[in-house]
Amino acid sequence: MMRRMGRPGLVGLAARTAVVAGTATAVSGGMRNRQEQRMEAQQAQAQPAPPPPPAPVAAPAAAPDMTTELQKLADMKTQGLLTDDEFAKAKAQLLGI
Repeated sequence: MMRRMGRPGLVGLAARTAVVAGTATAVSGGMRNRQEQRMEAQQAQAQPAPPPPPAPVAAPAAAPDMTTELQKLADMKTQGLLTDDEFAKAKAQLLGI
């Protein structure tokens, strides 16, 4: 069978059209993505940075429980970690005497 030279047949024309259309779609999609990225970057630069969150307010220190502190001192004296004089001084300081 002899091939015809010259214009492409119907299948060849459809194939060429598909290639051209696919290439155009790919190029336009890539351009759109780049443009969107540029716009997002410009918007991010144009927007002022959000103000930093306010510093957390420190909760007031809870007053030491007098009974618990006296118990700790008594335990330390019982264990021999404090002498009678050291215990008396620490107790006076704790009670504010």
